[in-house]
Amino acid sequence: MKTLLFAVLALALTGLPVPGSGSTGLPSALAEPRPATPNHKIPVILDTDIGDDIDDTWALGLLLQCPELDVKLVLTDYGRPSYRGRLAAKLLQSMRRADVPIGLGIEVPQVGGVASQAAWLGDYDLASYPGPVHTNGIRALIDTILGSPEPVTLIAIGPVPNLAAALEQEPRIARRARFVGMQGSVRRGYGGKDQPDAEWNVRCDPAAFQKVLAGPWPITLTPLDTCGLVQLDGPLFRRFRTSPGAVPRVIWENYRVWAAHRPELAPPDIEQRSSTLFDCVAIYLAIATDFCEMETLPLEVTPDGFTRVRAGARTVRAATAWKDLEAFKRWMVERLTHTASPAR
Repeated sequence: MKTLLFAVLALALTGLPVPGSGSTGLPSALAEPRPATPNHKIPVILDTDIGDDIDDTWALGLLLQCPELDVKLVLTDYGRPSYRGRLAAKLLQSMRRADVPIGLGIEVPQVGGVASQAAWLGDYDLASYPGPVHTNGIRALIDTILGSPEPVTLIAIGPVPNLAAALEQEPRIARRARFVGMQGSVRRGYGGKDQPDAEWNVRCDPAAFQKVLAGPWPITLTPLDTCGLVQLDGPLFRRFRTSPGAVPRVIWENYRVWAAHRPELAPPDIEQRSSTLFDCVAIYLAIATDFCEMETLPLEVTPDGFTRVRAGARTVRAATAWKDLEAFKRWMVERLTHTASPAR
């Protein structure tokens, strides 16, 4: 009994999670990955509902431009696997990263919506993609995580039915990965309003996100409190728009196509500013947290898609405010416009 007591006290004094305290009880090596160095990159999987809002396309481009991250798989989520898979493939190929494997997520009944980048996609044939394409994306996710010699960072920037299904098939993945997501709304809602909203990625499938929260992996989130405030304008947007690099060029082409199809989401002056770039913050949090105020909060998911702070609920690390939003924007544009894509 003394040994157990001393062990618990030691964990508490070091700041590591204590099993049974509402946190994961996992070692800090999982909560914070080994820092990236020139000889070591963080292995990541991107789970994305690419092809609806344009911020997924920005986030994919940003991910490819981060030398700290080694992209092991891009997995399409929230149904429509053919459209999303073809779009991911053409984007990767156009951004000169056709080596990245693609996984097709599960079909989700009654997911409609506008294929807002279809005009740019055209008649692109997924069979022409030079890299690996896994028709069973859930299996590819599981195999990638379990086959990795070190923990994988799973970046989720959409609804998460894929991840709920993967956890059901193979619960062990949650002990071999950490979860970084763009989900939720803690104190602020869309547009920075001072009341939380049922955030889209959670509201689309609350039960799936409940399963993700129940998994024994470390969780870091950017809720609307931070990601909902990210837009580019002024000199930073002009620098992005005029950059000659493949990544910003492809994003810009898709941004214009998307804006024509989604005027209710696009700003009226798309030549001068971006839409809200929610998902890009999740890419940043896979690397660092310096620009954000981070809190450890007990969060629960309600059936109607709200993320509420409730004592005794599962604890997550959440970026609930900005320390320096302008510094983050400068960092993002610097990465996006870097003309030499990081070598693998």
